[in-house]
Amino acid sequence: MAITAGMVKELREKTGAGMMDCKKALVSSDGDMEGAVDYLKKKGLSSADKKSDRIAAEGAVVVEVSKDGKKAAMVEVNAETDFVAKNDKFQEFAKKTVEHVFANDFADIDALNNSDIDGVKFEEFVKTNISTIGENLVVRRFVSTNSSDNEVTNGYIHMGGKIGVLVTAKAEGVDEAKVSEFLKQLAMHIAALKPEILSYTEFDADFVEKETEGISKSIEKENEELARLKKPLKNVPQFISKLQLTDEVMAKVEKQIKEELKAEGKPEKIWDRILPGKIERFIADNTLLDQQRCLLDQFYALDDKKTVKEVVEAKAKELGGNIEITSFTRYELGDGIEKKADDFAAEVEAQLK
Repeated sequence: MAITAGMVKELREKTGAGMMDCKKALVSSDGDMEGAVDYLKKKGLSSADKKSDRIAAEGAVVVEVSKDGKKAAMVEVNAETDFVAKNDKFQEFAKKTVEHVFANDFADIDALNNSDIDGVKFEEFVKTNISTIGENLVVRRFVSTNSSDNEVTNGYIHMGGKIGVLVTAKAEGVDEAKVSEFLKQLAMHIAALKPEILSYTEFDADFVEKETEGISKSIEKENEELARLKKPLKNVPQFISKLQLTDEVMAKVEKQIKEELKAEGKPEKIWDRILPGKIERFIADNTLLDQQRCLLDQFYALDDKKTVKEVVEAKAKELGGNIEITSFTRYELGDGIEKKADDFAAEVEAQLK
């Protein structure tokens, strides 16, 4: 019986097995679908090692957080294709993996691979699932936290596992359950706005200097297009980070604003009411790098009139204590992995020839 691409695709969707394994199973069963399924079930581990060198850039980010927020884990588990990542067997594999990481304090991937799970080494557990699921599987990275008495952690999964976030805060004199609820919202912000570090204070001065020219050139280039379309131009900043806004710089800015107010004929007695807003606007226009990369300096997704730092301070005041964001981790599925772009139908046809 002739084995068609459609038959291979159907069997792959049913079993999650690799394409060539599906073709061999159908050939062995003379095209009988149930017989091919039985063939794949009996195949065992023989295909796991062959699959281990395939690029695995799909999959899921999974999170486990204890009810009291004192312990948490996040793991990125990769598969080769998106539809296998949605398979129940893959989901169970990812769930057991994050639960295993959550229950143990592994130092790194090597420690995880050498650990025991279900009576076997974790490395063998992965191989068994590779054979069962039919695609290469990789536990790419993980993070786990153990919070102190005055800390709380919460997490968030976005887009069905495409992005995962854990965020931890010190919580003193406040209801930790309410802080945890707030951290869930903050984790959503982190998922959407992609901060890389907590604060601009972590930047290196040389890095900021190099980035200044790049950001300015980028805005100048954008303004050329805006001018062509006769749209308002964007402000080209003098600076891009609070790291550059020294006391000397801000003194010059204040002096310049006062000179402008004087030139506009504004009475000096009302300058104190106008200055704060103009200085705030200057800072917003000249901290673009901070807003792109620093969590506390970003404008909050749920209230873009305030920075995350201001929102945290307001929440602490509301709850009657102190809240300090101490760390966060954001995983985006497949980030940094070079993905191979394949036309599945064309690949099947090629393999069947």
